[in-house]
Amino acid sequence: QVQVVESGGDLVQAGGSLRLSCAASGSIFSINRMGWYRQAPGKQRELVAAVVRGGSELYSDSVKGRFTISRDNAKNTASLQMNSLRPEDTAVYYCNAEIVPLGISKTFSYWGQGTQVTVSA
Repeated sequence: QVQVVESGGDLVQAGGSLRLSCAASGSIFSINRMGWYRQAPGKQRELVAAVVRGGSELYSDSVKGRFTISRDNAKNTASLQMNSLRPEDTAVYYCNAEIVPLGISKTFSYWGQGTQVTVSA
């Protein structure tokens, strides 16, 4: 079975840094895209950053210049380096991967369980 697991969330002071990690495992043929989303209390889940297999990246305006997404295609992993953190970055962060499983000519979307990031003022 294919699964996605993220880790690295913590409590950090404003201005600090954190690095989140995401790992996809199982019967995977390819991963077309990996991305990070977040959801704060009382708010909708939003896209933070994403990267396709070819390396093209996109970021939300609120994190551009502070966050960096990267992926290792050989290891089926992705990370999110978060710098200059602000209290408004506080949220549960979720990893998402668009995966083609072995033996199936179709792309499926997989989500991790989420990891809590809390930024204190």
